[in-house]
Amino acid sequence: MLGLSGRPLAAVLIGWFFVVFDGYDLIVYGTVQGTLMNHWNLTSGNAGTVGSMAFVGMAVGAVLIGRVSDRVGRKAAVIGSVLTLSVFTLLCTLAPNVWVFATMRFLAGLGLGGLVPSVNALVADLVPARYRASWSTVMMSGVPIGGSAAAIIAQFIVPVHPEYGWRYMFLIAVIPLVVGLPVAMKVIPGRKRNTDGADSSGSADRQHAPGFSALLRGELLGRSILFAVVTFFTLLAWYGLGTWLPKLMQQAGYDFGAALNLTLALNLGAVAGSVITAWAGDRFGAVRAGVVAALIAGVALLLLVSGPPVGWVYVIMVLAGVGTHGTQILIIAAISGYYPASLRGTALGWALGVGRLGAVAAPQVAGWLLDWGWGVNSNYALFGGAAIISCVLLTVIERAVRLRQAGKAS
Repeated sequence: MLGLSGRPLAAVLIGWFFVVFDGYDLIVYGTVQGTLMNHWNLTSGNAGTVGSMAFVGMAVGAVLIGRVSDRVGRKAAVIGSVLTLSVFTLLCTLAPNVWVFATMRFLAGLGLGGLVPSVNALVADLVPARYRASWSTVMMSGVPIGGSAAAIIAQFIVPVHPEYGWRYMFLIAVIPLVVGLPVAMKVIPGRKRNTDGADSSGSADRQHAPGFSALLRGELLGRSILFAVVTFFTLLAWYGLGTWLPKLMQQAGYDFGAALNLTLALNLGAVAGSVITAWAGDRFGAVRAGVVAALIAGVALLLLVSGPPVGWVYVIMVLAGVGTHGTQILIIAAISGYYPASLRGTALGWALGVGRLGAVAAPQVAGWLLDWGWGVNSNYALFGGAAIISCVLLTVIERAVRLRQAGKAS
């Protein structure tokens, strides 16, 4: 299957299984946000702050655990991330007040932030180079699949149990803890030669693996900064939508079920985008395909400002899902191919860690805009504008790569 079989295939698939829960966690707060605002009497700004807490943890976790995956191995990083996210997400169900809840979300975010770079670094180690873009896309398809599950499950749980339904939504975290971890312990390799000749910990000598400083000097400096900044704006659009879309749609006049169906359309679009970007990334290159994906997302979201009919809103949500999530997939694929194996986890952690500051900013800024009375269109403009900036930055990266290749050829 795409260059893998046996135990390496099992290791990659269990990594995908864990990524599904990253996607579930992205959407789950959005599905219960309205309930929590009523339950704890929160303003939009307060709700935005709570929504940002998980992303603060994710930013920290991505940088720290991405580095750990290069130093002590992918297996330890993946398992540690899953333990952290599962335990603290389960503790959200017991939160007696909003501050305890926000703290648990921050701590769960540490594991969530470390999971994606660790899993993607593991995949890049195990998968033949020619299949990396495809496998990166397959892995990240777990995010919208998990988000789709959250949107569907919430329709059956939250309205039926208005007092405790939001707590039940976080109990899902028991699944990766009980089902996934025992499998991961068996199938994820420790130190094993990968397709680049390095071991699966990310370095032939883990104790002397290059540090963050290696990303910020020489020819890696420019690309490291650009990848971090473009990830910032891409995740601002993607995580902003994931956090606020159900509430925005309710505020725009849709009932709870319709708002969740639009959220489902966004995530199903992202699933479709996973397939499309797998083909486009392999056919045209990850960065070039990312330019188009970001442009699609930006234009689609800005069209929401015009107040289109409901049928077109569903189409726009699908296109926004294709574009926002597809852009992030292609950025991850590009990073995996632009850095040596000994720096993969660190580079992914750096880009996703800095980039997730965009995810931190998105819920908070969106909440402030609503509190200031600027309406839902201000949020659509914020997220659409971020996607357009991503398109511009990826164009700069693509041009720089082309010029560098032309210079080497000459």
